[in-house]
Amino acid sequence: MDNLELIKRAHLGDKAARDQLVCENTGLIWSMVKRFSGRGYDLEDLFQIGCVGILKAIDKFDMTFDVKFSTYAVPMILGEIKRFIRDDGMVKLSRSVKENGWKIRNAETELALKLGREPTIDEIAAYVELSREDVVMTMEANRDVESINKVLYENDGNEVCVGDMVCSEENNEKIVNHIVVRKLLEELNDKEKQVIRLRYFNDKTQSQVAMTMGISQVQVSRLEKKILLRLREKMEC
Repeated sequence: MDNLELIKRAHLGDKAARDQLVCENTGLIWSMVKRFSGRGYDLEDLFQIGCVGILKAIDKFDMTFDVKFSTYAVPMILGEIKRFIRDDGMVKLSRSVKENGWKIRNAETELALKLGREPTIDEIAAYVELSREDVVMTMEANRDVESINKVLYENDGNEVCVGDMVCSEENNEKIVNHIVVRKLLEELNDKEKQVIRLRYFNDKTQSQVAMTMGISQVQVSRLEKKILLRLREKMEC
């Protein structure tokens, strides 16, 4: 019996047909679940969440749709898993790191009001009575994670994420370039890495970077230009 016939019966209240649909689509559910492997979640738990997605797909599938059931079910399965991950919190932080993160965010706001500028790491560390290293570690740990689940845009009501884009052949060249750039960045020294991280990953201005690093804006500008020139030369090799 094909999917459409089973869906028709499920819509009429046939529980056996509904269960059979889930059973016959376990391969599809697992293929979606495996996209999230290595992210700290039990895959069996994600599979159960994926089953909720497939059940919703069964209930909402319109027999007049000119689309395969599996094509319709994929975004429903992914949507349930992504919602679960977002609700659960993608990064598991210890209570102390979360508390320090809260203190640091408050300190940044209060110091900015007092100083009339963005505070440096050392000023924040002194204010919250933590070491500079602990402040940097906490700020990094609390940063939003750029992951495979980040929503890029919506397409016909369905979220399109980084992971979905990876599956698109037209983006292969961009992905390769991204990998090459990451390799090149690993060759930078600590100071150069900090400039690039603050400018291009934390979206800081050159003036903000200068205050954070305790150097002049001119030095930041020169460093940035030198780094980008070196990266461009290596990319062209």
